[in-house]
Amino acid sequence: MKKRFLLYLLPLGLLTACGGGDETADNSDNSPAAQSMIEDDAPADPKGIGEIKHVELNSPLDADLIAKGSAIYDLKCSACHKLTGMRVVGPGWKGVTDRRTPEWIMNMTLNVDVMLDEDPAAQALLKECLVRMPNQNLTEEDARSILEFMLKNDGKS
Repeated sequence: MKKRFLLYLLPLGLLTACGGGDETADNSDNSPAAQSMIEDDAPADPKGIGEIKHVELNSPLDADLIAKGSAIYDLKCSACHKLTGMRVVGPGWKGVTDRRTPEWIMNMTLNVDVMLDEDPAAQALLKECLVRMPNQNLTEEDARSILEFMLKNDGKS
């Protein structure tokens, strides 16, 4: 009986361990969820660890990449990441392009296992959220599309 009760509590604990709750909650940069994301230590290499060493940003943003990034977000990311500052399983995406370099974001989406094992900022997120991000088997174009979508989500043009 005790084991069965704990099995029911485990999913609840995973949902609440990294924020959980209502997406309509206060997601200003003063909320505890947003503060912990902003105040974490800078990575040893702000570009992260991986093949992406330089990203030339589009100005204006590429509408086709944004659309593809949105579709990838809906399919592979939205279950764990919200477009607000709210954490669910993983951190919310609001303001991520202000906190991280484009190279770091793309390396995190492409090389998640290496980043979680070796990058200090990724390790800090893992300590905060307690759940490893799964490898989504993205291509470099997919990662670039997600980056473009994140930039749009953060109000960049």
